[in-house]
Amino acid sequence: MRYVIIGAGAVGGAIGGRLAQSGQDVVLVARGAQYEALREHGLVLRTPDGEHTHRPPVVDGPEALGELRADDVLVLCVKTQDSAAALAAWGPRPVAGGGTAAGRLPLVCAQNGVESERLALRTFQRVYAMCVWLPAEFVEPGVVRADGTPLTGILHLGRYPSGSDDTAHAVAADLAKSHFEAPVADDVMRWKYAKLLANLANAIEALSGVLTSEEGIALFRRARAEGEAVLGAAGIAYTSRDEEKSTRADKIRFEPFDGSPRGGGSSWQSLRRGAGSIEADYLNGEIALLGRLHGVPTPVNDVLQELADDAARRGRPAGALSVAELVAVVDARVGG
Repeated sequence: MRYVIIGAGAVGGAIGGRLAQSGQDVVLVARGAQYEALREHGLVLRTPDGEHTHRPPVVDGPEALGELRADDVLVLCVKTQDSAAALAAWGPRPVAGGGTAAGRLPLVCAQNGVESERLALRTFQRVYAMCVWLPAEFVEPGVVRADGTPLTGILHLGRYPSGSDDTAHAVAADLAKSHFEAPVADDVMRWKYAKLLANLANAIEALSGVLTSEEGIALFRRARAEGEAVLGAAGIAYTSRDEEKSTRADKIRFEPFDGSPRGGGSSWQSLRRGAGSIEADYLNGEIALLGRLHGVPTPVNDVLQELADDAARRGRPAGALSVAELVAVVDARVGG
């Protein structure tokens, strides 16, 4: 199989780099400065076991790759707010032997949130969900840092909306050769909804910095409590924190390896880079949407979504507010 990594940023770069390192056939898809850096210098992947430079083929879009192969696996690693455009670009592409990518090829959604799978299933016939536990950071164009050890990440994988097949097991086997654990789960969305609850902290982290204070953790607990109430009202199952903890065990540890402080998660990185958009609409906003559908108030998530979106639009830097300032704003809006 050949892996076409659509969005070679932090997660895509780490997955693509590790797959290339284990001898898998990989194509990286990137844009702008990232595309130029990857094309000229290769992908530099910094990990606890060393710095690795990989030079798989790099393209800036489906037209540059031409006709797709029948054994291609498309791995969608863009932020969810960019999914619709990526799906529209890749879905109609011709595949050797006839047909299109949407009709013939497997598409793996290696993303936060739960919306991309729904978007993909409108056009793609073979959609797979992946729950991504993978601490990675886009350092600068061409350079990705992955802090996890001894595993780089744990990537639960299954058919969407449920089930598994030979393709899922084949992809999992390739990932298992590449510093990942990739359990095939018929109920993969249970894992993704649990990750959604954890990702409700992303907006807090983006707005006020990496969560270390009791005040910030308490705000996250308020957002998570709303999320749990919403999922309960909607009848949506998710894995417990005990199940997640036992699955991770000591398989992913964060160990400083180059003297650099650990940065924040994906939303923090979006503000730090001045990306102009953030995934809050598909994290806190997913809880807000379900809350409105099922009559459950979600005031904390409503405010966090609004503040994160506003910070991205205005180009505010990551961590511009103190935790105390953020809590004060939330309390003023919803009552503390």
